[in-house]
Amino acid sequence: MSSLIQGGIVIIGGGQAGGWAAKTLRDEGYQGIISVISDENHDFYERPPLSKAALTQESLSLSRLFSEQETHALNLQWFRPLRATKIDGQNQYVHLSDGRVITFDKLLLATGGRPRYLSSRWQQHPQVFALRSWDDAQKLRTALLSAQKIAIIGGGWIGLEVAASARKMGIYVTIFERQSRLCERSVPQNVSEALALRHTQAGVHVITDCGDIELGEPTTTGLQISCQKQPSKNFDLAVMGIGVELNLELAKEAGLDVTHGIVINHQGQTSHPNIYAAGDVACHPTLSLCLQSWAYAQNQAITTAKAMLNPQSEGFNELAWLWSDQYQDNIQILGVPTSQKLKHIQRYTPNSEVHFALNESNELVQMIAFNDARAIKLGKRWIQGHRKLDPSQLADPTFSLMSLK
Repeated sequence: MSSLIQGGIVIIGGGQAGGWAAKTLRDEGYQGIISVISDENHDFYERPPLSKAALTQESLSLSRLFSEQETHALNLQWFRPLRATKIDGQNQYVHLSDGRVITFDKLLLATGGRPRYLSSRWQQHPQVFALRSWDDAQKLRTALLSAQKIAIIGGGWIGLEVAASARKMGIYVTIFERQSRLCERSVPQNVSEALALRHTQAGVHVITDCGDIELGEPTTTGLQISCQKQPSKNFDLAVMGIGVELNLELAKEAGLDVTHGIVINHQGQTSHPNIYAAGDVACHPTLSLCLQSWAYAQNQAITTAKAMLNPQSEGFNELAWLWSDQYQDNIQILGVPTSQKLKHIQRYTPNSEVHFALNESNELVQMIAFNDARAIKLGKRWIQGHRKLDPSQLADPTFSLMSLK
């Protein structure tokens, strides 16, 4: 084996979780070596703009997590663009794709995910795009500038955001969704209908319950796409929006406990005492599911970084929360759907709408707000305090929710 590189605390992943972990370690006073292994050349950056401003605005610069000066001050030992190929948990080594080996005192897995494709044929087609990185966004923007008709494969949050951005650019958009409604896994039917209404009003052709989505033979003018509800049609390009494959291979090969994600405790610690996980790949410690959420990636990484330095620090216990900007709407989702029977209540005002899901005890389980961030803040308190709510008050637009503060 070649000479070992002293890694100190090693972070695998240069995204939102990795960035906030590195910053938190320094903020908490850690002065040792911090090594970051990233398969991108860029410094830490925000991913939410990739489906929005990065597509629609000219000359948008990298949406950095921290300024160049702040990043430089973190005094990081970067290994990029490189991949970690193996973790030796017993000896506490990380093997790199260029053959080098780094030692670690503690290791953070913040490996995120990669775009899912319908098949290798879709993945290899030059006019099929995915959106996971800054470079992906730059390639897609260039393609959109000369496109007139595009297909979005998948009616989830990323697909809907790209659709909204493309319509803003004057492009004709068709969404193909195999499920019976938009964002079916994360919101109730009334919210799916509200989303579909906004997109159809904006001129998007939404096809749900579309069955198999077929890619036709290559053409010189674009690509042919068909489904059970629509015969073959020509598009200039297609964007994949059917979710991500989590990068769990390293964790599995290292012998860590892995279900649909890496199993962690409230402090982000895995089944190996010196290996931690954060962000997309880390199972939420109470929900036991993986969240692809900007807020989870950031806040859970901060908690985990503190725990890496101080095992007695407070663990992560935040509610699931995510947001999306589409057209003129800011949409915030608090909580996750459950299998229990829920009551659904809608509240409409001239400038906003809020959807509540209550359990049999009239306690809030999930809340989706269109253009009402204040209501979401109240909802967090209600869920945490197990507050019993009056459905008639929630539905009454003249009733002040603030009175339930």
